[in-house]
Amino acid sequence: MVVDGEVVAAAEEERFSRRKHGKRPVPFSAWELPERAAAWCLARAGLRPEDLDAVAYSYDPDLVVPGGPGQDPGWEELRTTYARRAPSFLAGALPGLDAARVRFVPHHIAHAASAGLAAPFTDSAVLVCDGRGEAVSHLAGAYRGGSLEILAAQGLPHSLGLLYESLTTHLGFLHSSDEYKVMALASYGRPRFLPELRALVYPTGDGGFRTEPVDWSAFAKPLRPHREWTGEHADLAASVQARLEEVLVYLARWLHGRTGRRVLTMAGGVALNCVANTRIAETTPFEHVWVQPAAGDAGTALGGALHLAAAAGEPVVPMPGADLGRSWSEAELAAWLRTANVSCERPADLAAAVADELAADRIVAWFQGRGEYGPRALGHRSLLAHPGHAANTERLNDVKGREQFRPIAPMVLADRAGRIFSRGPVPSPYMLFVHDVAPEWRSRIPAVVHVDGTARVQTVEPGSEPLLARLLEEFEARTGLPVLVNTSLNTAGRPMADDPRDALECFGSAPVDVLALGPFLVRRAGVFAA
Repeated sequence: MVVDGEVVAAAEEERFSRRKHGKRPVPFSAWELPERAAAWCLARAGLRPEDLDAVAYSYDPDLVVPGGPGQDPGWEELRTTYARRAPSFLAGALPGLDAARVRFVPHHIAHAASAGLAAPFTDSAVLVCDGRGEAVSHLAGAYRGGSLEILAAQGLPHSLGLLYESLTTHLGFLHSSDEYKVMALASYGRPRFLPELRALVYPTGDGGFRTEPVDWSAFAKPLRPHREWTGEHADLAASVQARLEEVLVYLARWLHGRTGRRVLTMAGGVALNCVANTRIAETTPFEHVWVQPAAGDAGTALGGALHLAAAAGEPVVPMPGADLGRSWSEAELAAWLRTANVSCERPADLAAAVADELAADRIVAWFQGRGEYGPRALGHRSLLAHPGHAANTERLNDVKGREQFRPIAPMVLADRAGRIFSRGPVPSPYMLFVHDVAPEWRSRIPAVVHVDGTARVQTVEPGSEPLLARLLEEFEARTGLPVLVNTSLNTAGRPMADDPRDALECFGSAPVDVLALGPFLVRRAGVFAA
């Protein structure tokens, strides 16, 4: 929801429906719309559907080339038909909305606006890369004064996102969902298949690239879901990750050569690849790289709204942060706890009380303020733990029911980050880059150090996150460590907890020691003592 150019609310349907990503990543689910998220955004703004000037739908069916390359055989016509009828579907879901006010915004322009218009920079180069939109998989351009100049776009079937998706499926994970698992697995391998992949995936010299068909079985046998991976699979993941980074660096350098801009903004699902983002930040001439925290398709809702606002002549304001979702008052949280019939306490100093629990090596479910927009837990819907115990990596992966090769991330006070982490950009409030952990710190915070000596860092500023900063300060006072383990408040395959019921269900179903629900503490020992 954008009002007078200002972002008022943003939420993903999965947080309401409790279905990961809101729907299955398949063409025939195109008719499913984020009805509950849209209704909540209206309520948050105190508006009715008839008050809306425009609604963005981030896909333009008129740009689809019938029978064109890169389309889903047998499904493309159905997807396009649903998209054309989206205005009437939305009008039905939001009574009072005039269907004529629904605007089709090209998919990659919506992605670009979610970066270039939402970032805290007036002008920037913008790079979008994902699986596919209507007919392309990539956009390179530049924003000046709210207007986008498109400089390059890569037509289908060539797609870095679809390449990575295809590998994700080959390795037994869910495509358009589990690509981050491939990125994590890559750290365990060597890029020994890189020469072969360079012949199949390569830039074209004009801001574009080619991705030729790859027979993954020639490199490693396909994995069935939940089967054990081998070194061969890790090497293949490492090789594709390395080639992805090389091509993205080329695209970014080409874009800098065309624009000369100091700032690069990024969006699209590929922009959630933290390792590639760091490579771009450290090896291209851009002075600043800013990545949309909801870089995947969920972010196109925000980008579409910002694009329409800018097109209407409204001065667009950068997004204030990722905490754009639902929140509850203290009285509402107390009512939830009474309904759940669980004992709780209200400590005089929540940060100090939770720091005591964390210092004693207890796992804390932390539910505070407005929910995050995007896939990263940024200290509002988090599981927190002590980083100084190596066993906590396996412990938290067991709590969440996920693969043991998956890393867990650190949050750190921004003014302490420089002496613990290097290479990646700082500040890093959205956990979208990887950083090298200083050798002298690796043994002090082993739970958050990945197998390759890196960590995906979130920096915390007292000005924007006062409670979280105080918690880190209190924990440091007890342990000497200005770092906490931070992972999302959910279990494997489920969306991040968003409302108090979700938090209570997660607390009740997983071996979490303490739930900090707003100002209240719920202790597992107190709830399950009987």
